[in-house]
Amino acid sequence: MIKRISYLLILCLSMMQGAFAQQNYVQYVDPLIGTAHARWFHFVPGAIPFGMAKPGPSTNGSFGNQHGWDATGYDYRHTSIESFPNFHEFQVGGIALMATTGKLQTVPGGLDDPTSGYRSRFDRHDELAQAGYYKVLLKDYGILAELTSTARVAFHRYTFPKSESSHLIFDVGNIMGESGRVKDAEVRVNSDGSVEGYVITIPRYVEKYQSDADVRMYFYAVPSKLANQVGVFHQDKVQTGQRMARGVGAGAYLDYKTDANESIEVKIGLSYTSIQQAQANYQKEATELNFDQAKSRNQSEWNSMLGRIHVEGGEDIDRKKFYTGLYHALLGRGLASDVSGAYPKNDGTIGQIAQNSDGTALHAHYNTDAVWGAFWNLTQLWTIAYPEYLSDFIKSQLLIYKDSGWLADGIANSKYVSGVGTNFVSLVIASAYMQGIRDFDYRLGYEAALKNEIDGKQRPRGAGKLDVDRFVQYGYVNHLDKGDDWAEAWQFSASHTLEYAYSSYAVAQFAQALGKKQNYRQLMKLSDGWKHLFDPSLKLIRPKLADGTFIENFDPSAPWRGFQEGNSWQYTFYVPHDPRGLIQKIGRTDFNSRLDSIFIKSAPLAFGGGTTLDAFSGLQGLYNQGNQPNLHVAWLFNFSGRPSLTQKWVREISDKFYGADGVHGYGYGQDEDQGQLGAWYVMAAMGLFDVGGLTVADAKMGLASPLFDNITIQLNPKYYKGKQLQIQRKNGAVSNGYIQKIRVNGKVQHTPFVPLKALTTGGTVELQMGNTPVDHY
Repeated sequence: MIKRISYLLILCLSMMQGAFAQQNYVQYVDPLIGTAHARWFHFVPGAIPFGMAKPGPSTNGSFGNQHGWDATGYDYRHTSIESFPNFHEFQVGGIALMATTGKLQTVPGGLDDPTSGYRSRFDRHDELAQAGYYKVLLKDYGILAELTSTARVAFHRYTFPKSESSHLIFDVGNIMGESGRVKDAEVRVNSDGSVEGYVITIPRYVEKYQSDADVRMYFYAVPSKLANQVGVFHQDKVQTGQRMARGVGAGAYLDYKTDANESIEVKIGLSYTSIQQAQANYQKEATELNFDQAKSRNQSEWNSMLGRIHVEGGEDIDRKKFYTGLYHALLGRGLASDVSGAYPKNDGTIGQIAQNSDGTALHAHYNTDAVWGAFWNLTQLWTIAYPEYLSDFIKSQLLIYKDSGWLADGIANSKYVSGVGTNFVSLVIASAYMQGIRDFDYRLGYEAALKNEIDGKQRPRGAGKLDVDRFVQYGYVNHLDKGDDWAEAWQFSASHTLEYAYSSYAVAQFAQALGKKQNYRQLMKLSDGWKHLFDPSLKLIRPKLADGTFIENFDPSAPWRGFQEGNSWQYTFYVPHDPRGLIQKIGRTDFNSRLDSIFIKSAPLAFGGGTTLDAFSGLQGLYNQGNQPNLHVAWLFNFSGRPSLTQKWVREISDKFYGADGVHGYGYGQDEDQGQLGAWYVMAAMGLFDVGGLTVADAKMGLASPLFDNITIQLNPKYYKGKQLQIQRKNGAVSNGYIQKIRVNGKVQHTPFVPLKALTTGGTVELQMGNTPVDHY
């Protein structure tokens, strides 16, 4: 029965997308955008949507990652490639391949001297990056390298020149990207020509948040040609003729004699549980496919997923930024479970997801960076256009809760890697339930969400919110200027208060929907925590001591004292569940004047840190689009009677913060965070955004000016009554950036908000545009 329902759902989705799915949306995606100073997981052009296999080139991944979040992997400014790793997730990286000719070298070498190792120089005009496919000419060897994948199998193809000494190098036991130091590794060349092995690493954030844990990656590779000779190595120590190497630095190589333009394909089954499961993944997904067939299927899947949102009209550069942003929103958080449903558990053992009658898993498990701020981009986008993935994501998170007793804000192979020491998973679960996505164990979800909001007893560091007990005790997190514990337990009192108040409100709505009246009252009281920190004399959020007094020597521009990755100017607007309450406290006129002036002063800095290539640039500014705490702020004018200013500044941010080249992409080297900034652009370009993060049953999408004349979103019939929702822009010239009149399903709308339910039942939003600001409709 389950199998039949799944088949019917797939059939409905296929029919639903029929009008657009055959179009070539891949042509609008440029994976190279924003790759200068980018994170490890940002550039993986060979991947499929939400895949485990994420093959991509690395220019500096072998250099390591001192803090766990530093830019590493591929940098647009570099001119040589060291290898092609196959795992690219937050805190997960490794199993790299490289193809060479001539003298065998088994270390990557340096950027300043490519000949010191096996890396090769390349030219930008010899490189092609698409959604689902990558190719580059390795100039030093005359080898054309190509990458694509299925969900769990990476496909490599190397086209060699005529050579008596061509090599495939499997670099397994060395640091790669965000993987952290290597604990152990093994590689084995089997008699049938296959290569298998594993690497065990200790990433910086695993070491920080779950110190007794590690991350394990397994592979099973099948080259299309038997090697003339094989060998193994430990870094630069080579053992010709040997077939097995173990320990730090372990790797293997295959030697070939190649004719001119001879191609060798390598299919690499991947797994986080065992070599046997890596082989099973290979057998299920890749045995019948060659490289070109895999590429075709991969890009067909990308076209299908990107085609859920079809845009017409507008500027070409906006279309490129739109589909590239959507690409990143569908790329970042990849599979961590096998075809069979086997998955790595938090305690290091192997778990098993329940199976369908055909032996496939009922749902998948995923790796994920923290969801800090994801409610202002990814989860809104997933809710509307990809609800089946959001449902799967929540089921995955509940696996962690069942296995460890806590929700985990970020996970790498189920190990705690809380990116910022908070935890918004409870809000994501509550939001999904409130929007009607309920095909998960919502009772377990509520139990987990409530515990996340109010329980501070024996809370592991990886679950975040280490000061939530003080939030519950005082109604706010009391400020400390020093502490003996981890920084997130004492340093960020004000920002944590704001965040916990918001998530308390979200879970309160969940409680009310389930009839949990006592929990509802407690959580709603906690949701007022922000009011404790509002200083009426400054009209700013200001940290407060346990005795109820505000801190002295207060600098509103200073980050890190009470505020995480931001300051009081930025965080004062962090009341997404009660924007009208905040506006009332500041005063509407002062609110609009202050916020407008903030954007005026931030525009010359491109609404971030200017042209400084740094993930943390902009932390001391008045506004920072490059980091999560500000992502809702431009939409607040919709609540303060000046919707024309939301329309003005959302478009300005879309034009100036977001670029379309390797250096100027998501700001200048700022953290795209597995699709968050890309998804924000997608929502902004459609002119839809909910400041509240879809946390209430009657959620309303705030409006801004769309960048396209027609936008059609295909809706999933399992979750929504409508087949599609449409947004139509009339008189939408570039100079006409202001909404003049709003119609929803043919009726005039007098406020800049549209109920989400009016859209998901198959609604149409029609916006008449003009060049004059209008604030009353």
